[in-house]
Amino acid sequence: MAKLYFRHGAMGSAKTLNLLAVRHNYIQQGKRVLLMKPVVDTRFGEDTIRSRAGLEVAADIVLRGDSRLDFDALRGLHCILVDECQFLSVAVVDQLREVTRVLGVPVIAYGLRTDFRTGLFEGSKRLMELADSIEEVKTTCMFCNRKAVFNLRHDRAGRALLDGPSIQLGAEETYSPVCYPCYHGHVEAAAQPASTR
Repeated sequence: MAKLYFRHGAMGSAKTLNLLAVRHNYIQQGKRVLLMKPVVDTRFGEDTIRSRAGLEVAADIVLRGDSRLDFDALRGLHCILVDECQFLSVAVVDQLREVTRVLGVPVIAYGLRTDFRTGLFEGSKRLMELADSIEEVKTTCMFCNRKAVFNLRHDRAGRALLDGPSIQLGAEETYSPVCYPCYHGHVEAAAQPASTR
């Protein structure tokens, strides 16, 4: 049976660049690969998958929460690659799991594991539950040299933001990949009353 892979990493860990490199390798070998992304990710256009390095391609399928995959259209593929998988619904992740079983097509999903409050995203949670392989795409902390595991949301002065929506697109400058000690330190400082800072 083909596998469902969840490759997660903090912001700035080159997940999309990795996805595009995997796509390139399949194409170089003359194999059929399909790209998917969630409709909520409109940072670079409705169907554009773009890395911070500037490489971009168009997604073949843009997924909504209620999307129904056409299994007949997916037959004969060698791989399905999914960008920003944290934004997928449980129903879509369940279908991708079935693609691996019914069609024998591997699915590699790239995305964040947690939001800026360290809570799992819906799609990431379901992938943690169902994936055959869970792999971390590593990067270092913005403030030290330890491995980054969280995404710190902050204002322009670098002060941690503790409130707001879990999804905030197009605001990469307000997020930094951080290790747990740096995350904890910034959140603790932001939680202090202004008079004690």
